[in-house]
Formats: sequence, C-alpha cells, structure tokens
Amino acid sequence: MPTPTGEHLRVPTPTGEHLRVPTPTGEHLRVPTPTGEHLRVLFDATAIPADRGGVGRYVESVVAELVLAGVPLAVVCQPRDRAWFEAAGVTRVIEIAGWGGRASGRLLWEQLALPGIARRAGARAIHSPHYTFPVFTRRARIVTVHDLTFFSAPEVHGLMKRVFFRSWIRAAKLARATVVTPSQTTADEYVRVTGAPATRVFAAPLGYDSSVFHPPTPAEVERFEASLERPVPAGWIAFLGTLEPRKNVSALVRGYVGATKARPPAERPALLIAGGAGWDETVAGTVSEALEAGFDIRMLGYLPLEKVRSLLGGSLLTAYPSLGEGFGLPVLEAMACGSCVLTTRRLSLPEVGGAAVSYTDVDSASIAEALARLLDSPSERAELGLAGRSRAARFTWAACAARHVLAYRSALGLPGSATASDTPGMAGDSREETA
Repeated sequence: MPTPTGEHLRVPTPTGEHLRVPTPTGEHLRVPTPTGEHLRVLFDATAIPADRGGVGRYVESVVAELVLAGVPLAVVCQPRDRAWFEAAGVTRVIEIAGWGGRASGRLLWEQLALPGIARRAGARAIHSPHYTFPVFTRRARIVTVHDLTFFSAPEVHGLMKRVFFRSWIRAAKLARATVVTPSQTTADEYVRVTGAPATRVFAAPLGYDSSVFHPPTPAEVERFEASLERPVPAGWIAFLGTLEPRKNVSALVRGYVGATKARPPAERPALLIAGGAGWDETVAGTVSEALEAGFDIRMLGYLPLEKVRSLLGGSLLTAYPSLGEGFGLPVLEAMACGSCVLTTRRLSLPEVGGAAVSYTDVDSASIAEALARLLDSPSERAELGLAGRSRAARFTWAACAARHVLAYRSALGLPGSATASDTPGMAGDSREETA
C-alpha cells in the first residue's frame, strides 16, 4: 500500500482476510486477499511500447501493485523490459524471443506460443492487457478493453484499425472472457455494445504515480523553460497526448488562436503540444497556418516523464479537448500536478474530472471561449488547480490493482470471489459531481 511518503509497505495478510483499499469515492473496497497458488496468472506485457504512454504506464503500475498485493504473477515481456519487471518484484519474468518479438509477428505468437508459455509457467489464467488475447486455450482469460470509441466515434479511427479492434472487442464477449475496463463509463459501453453480462466486466479506474506526478518546484519549472528553444515570457497552455484524431488537436490550435488573437503578441501564452506522433494528418497544416500568423505553438514530441510534471504543473492551464476517452489519464496526471484542466464531457472524462475541472464543447469556437475565460481568471485557475489535486488523490494504482484481483478471482471461479456488481461504488460513484 502507498504510504504518505509515496513509498510502499509490503504487508502480508493471512489467507481469508480482506484488504481495505480506498476508492475514488473516498470509500474503501474490501478485497479478498490472494489465495497463493490458486491465483497464478500470466501477464502478457509484450505489446507495450518502449515509450511509456498511457497503456505502458498502466501495465507497469498495475503489475507493481499486484506484486505488492501478493498475486503470484508471471510476466512475459520484451527483452528490453525484463530488468524493470524484475526490479518490481516479479519472481518469474519470461522474455519473448525471435519472430514473436517483432510487431509483425506478435499477434501470431500470441495465438501459437503464448498458451504453451502459460502452461509451462503453471498459470491458471492469462491476462492480455490490450484488446487481443489467445483464442485457443483452456486457461481463463482476462482482457483489458481500454475504450469503445471504435463504436461510439468510428470516424476518428482508420477503417482497418476500426475493423480490427471491433472484431477483438466482440470476440472477448464470444470467448466469455472476463473484461477489465479503465472506467465505469467504458464498462457500461462494453455491456451495451456487445451484450456481455455485466457480471463479467470489472471497471478498474486508473491511478497515477505520486512520486512522478505532483506539483513541480519552481526550480524544476525553470529548468524546463530553459530546455525550450526560446523563452515563454507569457507562460503556456499545455497539451499532452498522442496526436490522433480523437484528441482534437487541430480544434485546440484554432481555439487557441481565437482565444489569444486580441492580446498583444508579447502577452500571448504559448501553446506547448507534447506527445508521440500519431496519425492525425490535419495537425501539421493547422499548426503551420497559426505559426505563419504569428502565434507561438511548439511541437515538443514525446517527453520523458521527468519533464511532463513541469510541462503540466508549470502551465497556466492544461487543455485536453478530446472527442472521447476510455479514461483520460492525461487529465488525471495534470490534476495531480496542480494544473487547471480544461476538457470535454465526452464519455469517461467527467468520471475523472468531476467538478474539479472546467468543460468545453469540442468545436474550436467553444474551446476559444473557454480558454479566454480561464486565461482572464487567475483565481478560477488557482481554485481548479487545488480542487484537481484533491480529486486526483482518490485515484490510486492500489485501488486499480484491487479491482484486477477481483476480476482474476471471478475468472477463476475462486470461492468467495466478488462479481463486478458487488462493488458498485468503485467507479460508478466517481462520475461528475455537481458543484
């Protein structure tokens, strides 16, 4: 469990007792402790990229907390990640080898080789944390479905990607897999779209690493500013996320121009856009137009985590006008860093931000109006920054891992295992609160 200092205590509990884990609602979830060898799970971490975006941080954080909770995990991973999982306390780490380690061969490896690895590892279940899973295996399967925007917002995905992920999402239902989602909104969407029984779907709201995501010191912010190509005397608006269509970055750029065009150039904040290159082909042209018109927009690319805290916490505000999220980890991380956050009411985002963030519609005019209002109101930004930190503290990786334990027990049919509906306050009550 995390201590007030951000460290963790390894507290063994006798079999049959319950762990009391704080939830995003402020209540506590009673989770049966792992039953030793009966909860043997193989965690397939081979799909996470070298640059730890949202899915990578989810995998690493959940695995670390499951180890602390006493779950006897075996982890299969890329060779580059072996040392990290060993350092996290995983007692059995298996490297993927040969053709399976290449992106082009991983899916075939998953179907042909992974079941055999699970058998040799003595695993009773396989957890596949990114949509796809081995179809032919006698072991229980747990699958993480991160979002349902392939159904709710198909226009933001390419045709092949849409067909691929829709097929696997439906396949999880047909395979009677136990499904983990990062929010109650996504759990509800999964049940609605697939018709799967709600008892097989477990919402496990994500958390954040408080040792990384917390308000930066003035010295850290100064070092971050110094690392930029040129000064930002009027401060900055931050964006963090992969540049894909559903992140709505082009509308953000146009909204930023609309919100700041009446200000003298010396008083305009910059717009700092951080995140890995995606497949939104409209962003480059929109940014070029704004730059030619004299606006200060910086494309920072992928940032290492040690700089993300300063990007978010040192900003005037963080803007995340997404068209839809399965959770919205950048919103949570910005809140944890003390940033005032502007986001949308699409899908799960109000479940994360509650009344501690400001909201906008997704069109550029609405974004411009919301940005201008916040830029003109330092007191509102400060109030939301404090409220965001308080709300973010409710979301922990320990609570997320506890929900995974419940999902594992349910998938394995262990005595006394809870169902998804046994703990409705875990995520459902964390949706947007009224002020």
